Amino acid sequence: MADTDRLTEIERHLANLEAQLDDLNSVVIQQGRKIDRLEKDYRALRDSVDASLVKPLSEETPPPHY
Repeated sequence: MADTDRLTEIERHLANLEAQLDDLNSVVIQQGRKIDRLEKDYRALRDSVDASLVKPLSEETPPPHY
């Protein structure tokens, strides 16, 4: 294999790796945004639950099979 062919093959491989890196970076960015949105939704849901709606364990009636 000639040096120019080998260099061309290396450049082609490098370009492919760079494209894959860009694709993976896009996925990581999308996942980060999704995680941020889910955390925000979780906090909003957690804050919206009224603590008075949840009975303490001592006040819960046991299930019928007990």
